[in-house]
Amino acid sequence: MKKIGLLGCGAIGTQIALAIDSGKIPAILTHVYDFDRSKSEALVSRLKKRPQIAENPHMLSSNPVDIVVEAASQDAVRNHALSILQNRRDLLIMSVGALLDESVLEILLDACREFKRTIYLPSGALAGLDAIRSVKEELESVLLVTTKNPKSLKGARFFEVSKIDTDSITTKTVLFEGSAKDAVNLFPANINVAALLSLAGLGSHNTKVRIVADPQTDKNTHQVIAQGKFGSISITVENVPDSTNPKTSRLATLSAVECLRAACSTDMRIGS
Repeated sequence: MKKIGLLGCGAIGTQIALAIDSGKIPAILTHVYDFDRSKSEALVSRLKKRPQIAENPHMLSSNPVDIVVEAASQDAVRNHALSILQNRRDLLIMSVGALLDESVLEILLDACREFKRTIYLPSGALAGLDAIRSVKEELESVLLVTTKNPKSLKGARFFEVSKIDTDSITTKTVLFEGSAKDAVNLFPANINVAALLSLAGLGSHNTKVRIVADPQTDKNTHQVIAQGKFGSISITVENVPDSTNPKTSRLATLSAVECLRAACSTDMRIGS
């Protein structure tokens, strides 16, 4: 079985670790690291097969692991993804927004080619990315409309540069309309789906995003509307927020578990 190193022991990292520990993912979690060591220790204490706690991110991928799972932050991708690939480890990235920096993406893709490594990007809280990839050459427009409860958006960089206060939102309010690149910059922990959609389709400058705050909703809803020579695609996903981290959706965690399961398996693959 493949050996896994885990970078980030928060809500998503913990669920991935538990899925490995239960046997749902046919792999062995051998090493973990979190910038807050107490999170690493808390995670390890919950597992039957206890991995080692690495002393730093570099040591994580220096150990004989096959895949490093990043479940930490965009900064973790910017600072450590390259060294992971240089250590000849495959990499699963959850903080996909970091890849909308063209220089970061180019460097990592070059490293994949040079060191013959693979980067895995789970589909997160979206559905239909395989269809968007399939029609990429015929796409003319892509719009993502994301609706969340204001509490799920609290703490986003957007509110540092805006006069809007999440606690003052009492009716359905459009907070942002613009490019996926700007959306990911202003809502780095909330809108990784925009980065995924951009990478699958028209890119971060040509993918349009609308972010709506709705105090009456208890779901994280993503609607994708794509049009082109192929016809049109309309997809709506109503996600239940993760019970331990309302900024993300339960589906995002489940897709990460499935992506890693597929990467560690040799059975049937479904989808393009």
